[in-house]
Amino acid sequence: MITLYHCVSARSFRPLWMLEELELPYQLKMLPFPPRALARAFLQENPLGTVPLLVEGDTRMTESAAMCQYLATRHGAGALDVAVNDPAFGAYLNWLHMSDATLTFPQTLVLRYAHFEAAERKQPQVAEDYQRWFLARLRSVDAALQQHVFLCAERFTAADVAVGYALLLAQHLGLQAQFSPAVAAYWQRLQDRPAYQRAMATQHAAAVAQGVPTTPAPDTRP
Repeated sequence: MITLYHCVSARSFRPLWMLEELELPYQLKMLPFPPRALARAFLQENPLGTVPLLVEGDTRMTESAAMCQYLATRHGAGALDVAVNDPAFGAYLNWLHMSDATLTFPQTLVLRYAHFEAAERKQPQVAEDYQRWFLARLRSVDAALQQHVFLCAERFTAADVAVGYALLLAQHLGLQAQFSPAVAAYWQRLQDRPAYQRAMATQHAAAVAQGVPTTPAPDTRP
């Protein structure tokens, strides 16, 4: 059984969405945000105090994009990953890594310096600069979608889940209006997927059942 530790709409939504796409059985353990401060016992499971944490047997993972690859490769039977001998393999890996290192990273700085810091520590210029950084990097997504329905391999893959979360986070930040038409249409296609909708419903129901706030609180990992 896979266990996923999760905060509502945090980066842990990536593996949650993957679990629903693959229709795998799992346990979802909801945590208040930030867990390192509000769920101190969680530090015994993950000394970083961050989500996600995915546990399967002796495997313990803390990186959301890596979880997408792990689940697709280990449990997907080829449905959501790209084989090493596929010409799209390099692009697939590039999108997986770009999803967090290039697209999510600048947004976490916007969250921190525009929303989460105390008033005297907020830095509006830093937040604005990194917002522009994210939107500039999003041009690569737009370019890929000009001629394709999904990012690589001419089909939906774990890379779309990983990048899709960056778009979800952008929506929480109020940046959706600045998506290009191609990115906006792509984001709508992702949201229309039954597995995405199940993941959204599941996290809400689990949060209510486990007494955790249901409002989105993405992990800034300061």
